[in-house]
Amino acid sequence: MEKLIGLVTANYSTKYPSALSETRPVASVPYLGRYRVVDFALSNMANAGIRTVGLIMPYNYRSLIDHVGSGRDWNLARKKGGLFILPGSAFGTSRTGSRFLLRDLEHNKVYLKRSTADLVILSSASFVYNMDYNQLAAAHSQSGADITVVTKSATEKDVDVTGFVVEDGRVHGIRHGVAFGDEAFLDCFVVRREFLLSLLDWYEQNDYLDLFEALSGDYGRVDVRTYRFDGYAEPIFNKDAYFRSNMQMLDPKILAELFPAGRPIMTKAHDNAPAKFESGSHVSNSAVSGICRIYGTVTNSILGRSVVVESGATVNNSIVMQSCVIKSGARVENAIVDRNNVVPAGTELRGTPDDLFIKEKAAD
Repeated sequence: MEKLIGLVTANYSTKYPSALSETRPVASVPYLGRYRVVDFALSNMANAGIRTVGLIMPYNYRSLIDHVGSGRDWNLARKKGGLFILPGSAFGTSRTGSRFLLRDLEHNKVYLKRSTADLVILSSASFVYNMDYNQLAAAHSQSGADITVVTKSATEKDVDVTGFVVEDGRVHGIRHGVAFGDEAFLDCFVVRREFLLSLLDWYEQNDYLDLFEALSGDYGRVDVRTYRFDGYAEPIFNKDAYFRSNMQMLDPKILAELFPAGRPIMTKAHDNAPAKFESGSHVSNSAVSGICRIYGTVTNSILGRSVVVESGATVNNSIVMQSCVIKSGARVENAIVDRNNVVPAGTELRGTPDDLFIKEKAAD
């Protein structure tokens, strides 16, 4: 097996940001109560045996660096290799759709030059999927392609997802946004390290572009091929996609596909006590994280750590993040309540399935 290193980019924005991503990058948005979106990119690399991973930071990096720390929870706190926290360019945060901005890669060329690895796997931190990167690397090596991109057939319109124009498995162009049935880029690709360094030299004068934008005039001479992924994969770029993906985890079949026994999704360890369901509480079809205390009713919902649902309170079809308190008689429905909020007694936070109510993060 050829030697691999990883590079995860988190220095980008979305076309339609929400209150969830105003104070944090998409990479550090909580997922399923206990995870962050970046956990999937890091875990895919760790499960493939990759022991050197670079993480390109955005300007609002505080929550992200607090989560990843030294990389210990992904087996990346090492004397040789390990997790490298890398700077992102200030320009990168203002350009939507550029998950692999050439300027970010150029600024961190030393990370690539100091490595002796054969291949580099690059990924954004905005897709939720669980994939064997060893199979991806093997397919790339066997094909002889210059770059191998991971794709999936799009299930709906999404302006933030990059699409490819593909003929016979080879990329001939890109689209900004996808519609149903398009070849959607899962923001992951593998390339030979030396060839990636050559590309950075080629496009040195166009470093304001995304790598795949820069390649637009060169798909004839650069062999970019697709690797189809048929498992569960969802982009997390807007509140509706975020809500839908979380709620799909309440389906045991989908949950088992994303979290198979052989490839765990690792996250920051908190060593919490389990949730406590008090006498008189009613909980059904929900994911309830550690240290929660439930006195009221919770249905079809996801609760982060340390959430309290008081007696007479109701949470339905909602996501309630860490350290929130739902006071007695309050009702939360079709909503996303960000962390540290207190919903006063008798208050209703109610959206509709087509128009979710978003309560922004409260001060720590």
